[in-house]
Amino acid sequence: MNTTSCFTNFNESIDAIELPKKFTFPFYYDPHPLALLAAKELQHRIQYDIEWDHDFGMGGSTSVSAMGKMFGVLIVKNKQGIIGYLAAYSGQLEGKNLENIFVPPIYHRLNERDHFQIETEKLDLLTSQINKLEADPHLATAKKTLEAKKKSYQVLRLEAKKKAKQESKARKIKRTELKDQLNEKEFQILYQEHVQKSINTKFFYKSYSNYINERIAHFQSEFDQLNDHLLNLKNQRKSKSNQLQRWLFEQYNFLNSHGESENVVTLFEGRIPNIPPSGAGDCAMPKLLQYAYQNEFKPIALAEFWWGKEPSSKVRKHRYFYPSCRGKCEPILTFMLQGIDVDPNPLLTNPAFGKKLETIYEDEYLVIINKPAEFLSVPGKFITDSVQERMLKKYPDATGPMIVHRLDMSTSGLMVVAKTKNVHKTLQEAFKRRNVTKKYIALLDGVIKEDHGTIDLPIRVDIENRPFQMVCHEHGKASRTTFEVIARTNHTTKVYFYPLSGRTHQLRVHAAHRDGLGMPIVGDDLYGIKKDRLHLHAASLAFEHPITNKMVDVTKEANF
Repeated sequence: MNTTSCFTNFNESIDAIELPKKFTFPFYYDPHPLALLAAKELQHRIQYDIEWDHDFGMGGSTSVSAMGKMFGVLIVKNKQGIIGYLAAYSGQLEGKNLENIFVPPIYHRLNERDHFQIETEKLDLLTSQINKLEADPHLATAKKTLEAKKKSYQVLRLEAKKKAKQESKARKIKRTELKDQLNEKEFQILYQEHVQKSINTKFFYKSYSNYINERIAHFQSEFDQLNDHLLNLKNQRKSKSNQLQRWLFEQYNFLNSHGESENVVTLFEGRIPNIPPSGAGDCAMPKLLQYAYQNEFKPIALAEFWWGKEPSSKVRKHRYFYPSCRGKCEPILTFMLQGIDVDPNPLLTNPAFGKKLETIYEDEYLVIINKPAEFLSVPGKFITDSVQERMLKKYPDATGPMIVHRLDMSTSGLMVVAKTKNVHKTLQEAFKRRNVTKKYIALLDGVIKEDHGTIDLPIRVDIENRPFQMVCHEHGKASRTTFEVIARTNHTTKVYFYPLSGRTHQLRVHAAHRDGLGMPIVGDDLYGIKKDRLHLHAASLAFEHPITNKMVDVTKEANF
């Protein structure tokens, strides 16, 4: 592919904008001014220059199929030394003139009559046949009859077995009663009669069981005749689906700046799971880098933004910028960016350097500290400096893990630290039983109408994009938060949050999600717009002291 029709010159002058010294770290970044300008121009074209067949859910659309999309821009320098940008979208979209604006996918699945489409049609046909058989009333009736007969015959079998045991017991009792009344010969005659009856009973039970098994086998055969064809079709579909998936993986070969190529399967080896997730390689950034390398463009900076309706699960705000997803893109982009000088990973920099822990309350059993924002509660994967590490150094004679509960790294506020193992255990139980009253202060990026209320949204981790959390009504853990408005300005709302559960990022997701308050906390670098800090502070803790049984009630106001 040698066409460069997707290269776009800036409409505005960029002479006053200094080029970045390094390429953007794709998994955590502030968009460079060039990327912001490119995104602004692309958003104008998305809104006004393209006749979309896709419904983004804009303009009050109520369609159930309406869905937003992630778009990306890549600032590049072409072979003539001109700075411009490339554009892409994640997944697939339909509209007119897309080929003149957006780079093509790594593999175009929509080509008519290609291998993927032909095999997909075969899978669709098998699925249609399977659905038809599963809906066949004869199969349902045969299955229901089989289950009913198994149940009824099992009852008959158990009744026969029970009767046999009762008769055997009765014979044994009779022998015991008559033993002293009968002479030896008479007793032996009785005993032999009982033995023969036992033999007869066992023979009858065995014959009866065989009869029951034959009857069940009859109904099983009727069901199997219908079900075997269904299972055969399902096995065919599974086999063809796996073959198509392997073939599809073979089409995804990525380039890096050295001109080296690597297949997507190889890139995901050694991970859990060690096969590429669905859609790997179809995100915006791999498409952009692939096109840049194919056309000998030099990548300079990147940015990705969400356009359209917020999804029902993840927090994605219209026009907000987001990092590349780790689950699908990290192995791919890590390879594709080899040979490029990339900004350092901020997760490798200690955010707590130069910060101190303020002691708010202390006795011989516990201490309550005020944790600054951007300070780990416990050691992380790369950074060990944390509240736990510093407390262990400060109190070398303490027993137990000390940290009773955690705050997100970006959240400031009160934390309880136990000096003994027993106090730690008691306090943790108090947190688990919700016997600790917690109050947070947050500043929301928007104005809410309600003065108070409750948010009830189940949360789980976004497996494809850790550490993000998402709302999931199927697998999420129950999460409830009450809120109370403190003050409003033209653009913000200050609230008290009272978490009734303790899920990761609970307050941040409940604030930002469309089914929560719909407004992210100011400075939320994951679910909102990054600023100087996350404006979320654990302001108050109240609990019964585990030793003195007196109430401990501590407050530390936020400094925002």
